[in-house]
Amino acid sequence: MEATDLAEPHPVLVVPDPLVLADVPLLCERLCGLYGGGAREVVCDLAALTRADLVAVEMVARLRLTARRAGGRVRMRNAGAGLVALLELAGLGID
Repeated sequence: MEATDLAEPHPVLVVPDPLVLADVPLLCERLCGLYGGGAREVVCDLAALTRADLVAVEMVARLRLTARRAGGRVRMRNAGAGLVALLELAGLGID
């Protein structure tokens, strides 16, 4: 799992594919580490995800909650149309 991209103004958290439920706490932990390192905003790159499912919805919800608890912000980018629709349906939206 790639952690950051130095070309970005904000750290980038890259979500792996396939994404399984066991990955979600690890992604949250990595996000906390980025905030602990001084980041105030993190970009979560969803480009690798090939399936829009409830695990992806859980991941987005948990990352947003982790960011809020850390006093930071997380932005999602490169989400596929299926995931965007599922997040809208769940009331989470994409950003």
